[in-house]
Amino acid sequence: MTIYKQFTFDAAHFLPDVPEGHRCRQVHGHTYYLTIYVTGTVSTEEGWVIDFKDLKAVVKPLVDQLDHTMLNKIEGLQNPTAENVARWFWQGIQSEIPGLSRIELKETPTSGVIYEGEDQ
Repeated sequence: MTIYKQFTFDAAHFLPDVPEGHRCRQVHGHTYYLTIYVTGTVSTEEGWVIDFKDLKAVVKPLVDQLDHTMLNKIEGLQNPTAENVARWFWQGIQSEIPGLSRIELKETPTSGVIYEGEDQ
């Protein structure tokens, strides 16, 4: 069974490695939509895969670290593409969330990334 928890945060960034003249090279902001997926067996004792409260306790401090910031100033996010931000979240939570199976990060309603722990 797979469960999920959603979070949102607002942040600014620029992409320093895109060509001159590309509009994403300029500072701009997004409202990000983050969804964390956890896959596992439903516990016969509690009846869940993981307590949503426990999931939130791990993820929310990282969300708060990025909320209303310049992502380029965050350690490990000097090139804060959606792909790199998703990887940053994965690296920050994978050891604390057994069964972490997927991270989905949208930077607009129609654009985003799904990361499953390895680059393809």
